[in-house]
Amino acid sequence: MIIYRQHARVLVQGLTGKQGSFWSEKMMACGTQVVAGVNPKRAGEEHLGLPVYATARAAMAETPFDWSVMFIPPAAAKAAALDAIEAGTKTLVVLTEHIPIRDVLAIHHAARAHGTRIVGPNTAGVVTPGEGFVGIMPGHNPNIFGPGEIGVISRSGSLGTLICLNLTRAGLGQSAFLGIGGDPMIGTTTRDALVALDRDARTRAVVLVGEIGGAMEEAAADYAASMSKPVVSFIAGRASPPGKKMGHAGAIVSGDRGSYAGKRSALEAAGVAVADTPGEIPELLRHTLAQPMPRRAESALHAAG
Repeated sequence: MIIYRQHARVLVQGLTGKQGSFWSEKMMACGTQVVAGVNPKRAGEEHLGLPVYATARAAMAETPFDWSVMFIPPAAAKAAALDAIEAGTKTLVVLTEHIPIRDVLAIHHAARAHGTRIVGPNTAGVVTPGEGFVGIMPGHNPNIFGPGEIGVISRSGSLGTLICLNLTRAGLGQSAFLGIGGDPMIGTTTRDALVALDRDARTRAVVLVGEIGGAMEEAAADYAASMSKPVVSFIAGRASPPGKKMGHAGAIVSGDRGSYAGKRSALEAAGVAVADTPGEIPELLRHTLAQPMPRRAESALHAAG
């Protein structure tokens, strides 16, 4: 489960804190089914009209949930994540950044063992306009997000917000926004998100927002080459100095690996149209949607039929 659906029940770990309270109110206001929260010091109380539990496992026993989202500081993130995973959450949205690497490894290991989908760490969350959002994206703002047929994938929450704002202003609503996170070791990759949107019946086309560092966009390009849905992209970091970390912990280039040129070349070779600036995305998307279906896509559809 990467795409949020309104029937999914959400637990908020850190519900009673300032950020947890603020964003939980926003999530509920736009349709997200938040059912409970966690704070060991306030177990047994109610907050925002929701029951508060000492642990995710205690919450699952009384108020079952499908997703959990963590408003938890780095030092406590491992314990909170393992609690949610062992409780049986299907999807865990890890907003926290600067989690120690050994803790991140332990979280991913536990998630694989229990069949939990990790979104993040260092993600801004996911949005399904018209249904709800989970995280700290402004999914409640109709000027930024609106229901539609364009799926958006981004490692950056702020850049993803800008792209969705441009799309909405251009009259192109979104089927889903998937913020996968900017850390080097994340649970949901660009390719994972691309596969999910490719299989989503509500998504007609995909905008892939990448950045320098790592090889996720190149791996996604391999998959994009076989898709029947059009994909357009923007890669941040074109003018970044070699060897510098730019913004996210994962945005660092080692030699030729993860470079802007390498990513753009891989995407264009796969038939993905790449924009030079975020502002070009809407027009590029319209142009791409107006083109005849590629032969490879026609062949795939005939084979499937």
